[in-house]
Amino acid sequence: MTSTPFPFTAVVGQDDLRLALLLNAVSPAVGGVLVRGEKGTAKSTAVRALSALLPPVAVVPGCRFSCSPGSPDPGCPDGPHEPGTATERPSRMVELPVGASEDRLVGALDIERALAEGVKAFEPGLLADAHRGILYVDEVNLLHDHLVDLLLDAAAMGASYVEREGVSVRHASKFLLVGTMNPEEGELRPQLLDRFGLTVEVAASREPDQRVEVVRRRLAHDDDPAGFAARWADEEAAVRARIVAARELLPSVVLGDAALRQIAATCAAFEVDGMRADIVMARTATALAAWAGRTDVLAEDVRQAALLALPHRRRRNPFDAPGLDEDKLDETLDEFGDQGDDDPDPDPDPGPDGPGGGGGRPPEQGPEDGAGDAGAPPEDGPGEQPPSAPAAGGAGERSAVRAAEPFRTKVLSVPGLGEGTAGRRSRARTEHGRTTGARRPRGALTKLHLAATVQAAAPHQRERGRTGRGLVVRRDDLRQATREGREGNLVLFVVDASGSMAARQRMSAVKGAVLSLLLDAYQRRDKVGLVTFRGSAAEVALPPTSSVDAAAVRLESLPTGGRTPLAAGLLRAHEVLRVERLRDPARRALVVVVTDGRATGGVEPVAQAGRAARLFAAEGTASVVVDCESGPIRLGLAGQLAGELGGTAVTLDELRADSIAGLVKDVRETGSRRAA
Repeated sequence: MTSTPFPFTAVVGQDDLRLALLLNAVSPAVGGVLVRGEKGTAKSTAVRALSALLPPVAVVPGCRFSCSPGSPDPGCPDGPHEPGTATERPSRMVELPVGASEDRLVGALDIERALAEGVKAFEPGLLADAHRGILYVDEVNLLHDHLVDLLLDAAAMGASYVEREGVSVRHASKFLLVGTMNPEEGELRPQLLDRFGLTVEVAASREPDQRVEVVRRRLAHDDDPAGFAARWADEEAAVRARIVAARELLPSVVLGDAALRQIAATCAAFEVDGMRADIVMARTATALAAWAGRTDVLAEDVRQAALLALPHRRRRNPFDAPGLDEDKLDETLDEFGDQGDDDPDPDPDPGPDGPGGGGGRPPEQGPEDGAGDAGAPPEDGPGEQPPSAPAAGGAGERSAVRAAEPFRTKVLSVPGLGEGTAGRRSRARTEHGRTTGARRPRGALTKLHLAATVQAAAPHQRERGRTGRGLVVRRDDLRQATREGREGNLVLFVVDASGSMAARQRMSAVKGAVLSLLLDAYQRRDKVGLVTFRGSAAEVALPPTSSVDAAAVRLESLPTGGRTPLAAGLLRAHEVLRVERLRDPARRALVVVVTDGRATGGVEPVAQAGRAARLFAAEGTASVVVDCESGPIRLGLAGQLAGELGGTAVTLDELRADSIAGLVKDVRETGSRRAA
């Protein structure tokens, strides 16, 4: 039994989200939507509801690849298609699970039949199902890299290719890409980020009346989905008709020279890379005009298009929040809006929705709607919020200092060969990478090792009655290729925030080094965690997470002061790793201890720290000590700590990528000696 989806027009607030989705319904060439926001903000609900508003699709009867009757794909695996009758089906929204296999995404080719019979037996995947529809990826930032690569290829070429040892199948795959994500769980790769035409930020409303309405509608739908949908049927039909009308009007919309100049000037002012932003802005502004029932593009359309198309494309540090300076945007539009007469109304403020107003509003909702926009952050009250106060840490505590400028670091990696989640740090057995050998397949064959398969089948050709040139291949002959690639690790930072690290210039350099390592972890698709110690105890400032941004925020607000409970910090880190191994046993850890090696406070602090460090060595945990000791007299305590950990020590200067060579080699050799 199919469940009744929540109606699109019943979503409370979230104006930017609804508008971005509707613009893509009007003009799929806009390129899709990325929805960023905290959990529980109706991201998935709105996306799933959109498919019910899309017009039906005309397809060739019996074609598994949804070829258009007017212009069928000449290379369709189910073709060639003769001119004839057409049939209609509802628009599809195909959901790509984060843990999907490559075969599930692109389709599966029966290699055994291809080798033995010369038959291309192909089972279409999700990219075929999504052709001329919506491909939806929930938690798109958690999608594995090899699936991201396939999505990028299909989005760029408008087609999907499945190739296995010289046997190739191609089919058209043009889809509207819609993704949702929670930024706290990590960011997207820049290449995939740029493939989304528009992006919107959503947040839960802080207005009590609006929150009440959200709960009221959600409960009403859960109690009687069909009845609730029936009450919103008229609103849904009105929006569906408006989408059809806007699609018909779209070819008549004129994008004047003045609007084009504003688009180009805006993209240049915000220093976006490439020309895709200009094209997306032009298509979005045109769709906004069509949605408003106009044939001319106004300045307000250009402004709204910039707010939707540019925030995720402007140059920024990965730890900066996305967004645009709206004052700068208005200044740019005003400056370049006076150079032509195409725009009769340069006022950037959107007017009332409708044929005479701006296109920057979604469809009006029922009278029971709460006021406000759930997609916008709450306004500040009188005065600005004070900066967060430093955490209590005892006498002698100093306030947080800013991190020094980050730099490119040496590559730190875990010794040996892992089998964890695909990433870019340490060597691992993976589904993708260079081929290192062959084995019998365990389950379905995914990567054929052709030479090993032929070698296994060759001795049995006479007994199998081979008479022709073809090779007689049986299931037992097939060999799976074993491959080596890279995995992502858990990088656990253990940071000394005691008084011995409190000198402002020194702590600024230490934070800059950790921030640099966080940037490296972001690029290598690692999980990160942060343990700090000072005063009399240690705390988990950030449990292991994929959100490197969150670690950078915690690091920035870290104060210093007090004694140096090194043993407590190491023991707390050891406990974090123990719990994380239960949750994700395949992901290997790299512990990065940032300290000068001093241990003070308590009974026998140095001996306790040594015993705690040897726990890591006994378990074979890879570790690096970043030696923060400075000054003319150095005690070498960090090096001693590295020896107890079974790891290696590196100074802040040696951490830089352009410093002395051999850091990775040192880490690996230390691990090899430990294993021996």
